[in-house]
Amino acid sequence: MCVREVGHRQPTRDADDRIGERSGVGDGPADGGRGDPERYSRRQESEGMSQGTGSLKTVERAFDVVDVLGRLGSAGPAAVADELDVTRSTAHDYLVSLAEAGYVSREDGTYRLGYRFLQRGSRVKYGEQFFRASRAPLADLASETGEIAQIGVEEAGEWVLVHAEHERRLACMGPYPGMRTPLHTHAGGKVLLASLPEARRDRLLADPLACRTEQTTTDAGALRRELERIAEDGYATDADEQSVGIGFVACPVTFDGTVLGSVSVACPSGRLKRPGYCGELEGQLNAIADEISINYRELQHREMSRDPYQFE
Repeated sequence: MCVREVGHRQPTRDADDRIGERSGVGDGPADGGRGDPERYSRRQESEGMSQGTGSLKTVERAFDVVDVLGRLGSAGPAAVADELDVTRSTAHDYLVSLAEAGYVSREDGTYRLGYRFLQRGSRVKYGEQFFRASRAPLADLASETGEIAQIGVEEAGEWVLVHAEHERRLACMGPYPGMRTPLHTHAGGKVLLASLPEARRDRLLADPLACRTEQTTTDAGALRRELERIAEDGYATDADEQSVGIGFVACPVTFDGTVLGSVSVACPSGRLKRPGYCGELEGQLNAIADEISINYRELQHREMSRDPYQFE
């Protein structure tokens, strides 16, 4: 049964103060009121801070607002309030605070996500040695196969697309950096799931497995048996599990016994049924994975031997 998934800039002191005034964060002594246990406990409750975890509900709610804007594209306070079941004034305060911090843009009374997120995400991506080691080999793979070539990593139990290379005619298929999918819904995630420590893999498989299509494997027992085969074979394939009409072939990229991520090819699933084509892609992927690993080692060596006082 399918279970469907329902340049660095710091905010100015004035902006921080204004955010604190709206959320209740930032008042009191430098120790955050911890000198008075009763006062600190009351403050935790008033600010929505979870006992033991230190999480702030104001921060969680701010990201809820970000998620709403991401889904809707743009919205005003009334629409955000309806989505989050909060008052319009509360939604307005969060939107204004995010705008003052530079993460949301306002135009004609509506708000949308700003390019500051792109700046932050790009710095994460381009700072990763795995991406830098993969970029050239991935472009070669896309050129040689004519298919979408991509690398991904595991984060928080999901497969995250780091980078994709493809011919211009395939741009409409829409893979974009940061796209997230459940690990078990396609080959690129399955090779990572198969490489996780058993205890962590068991925790991930203990929850109901979401399905993206009718072909998605949602039975934990069947998935475990498939993961055993993947670990033994060193690669994975799928057809129509993440998206109808699309298939994947993938293999892990390792460095000194550590899995850095996966490299995969996405193509029309019917094409994978051609005699020998899947095996051909698997051989190319293994070669590319080896090349990425060599590049990664070179980047590691450069980093360790770099003079910290030498500016590039």
